[in-house]
Amino acid sequence: MRIDIDHAVCIGAGQCALTAPEVFTQDDDGFSALLPGREDGHDGPLVREAVRACPVSAIAVRDS
Repeated sequence: MRIDIDHAVCIGAGQCALTAPEVFTQDDDGFSALLPGREDGHDGPLVREAVRACPVSAIAVRDS
């Protein structure tokens, strides 16, 4: 699975980091970021839940 974050849309709500903290974090400005090495995703169910939890749909996943 490939994870993409649209940084132009992200508002820094942090739901992704709360839902899947092994994959997502927040950068110094408070916006969503992937932890190093997580671009290709892990923890599929939690990542998909983080996608659903994002209030502005800034996260997308696609199967690789």
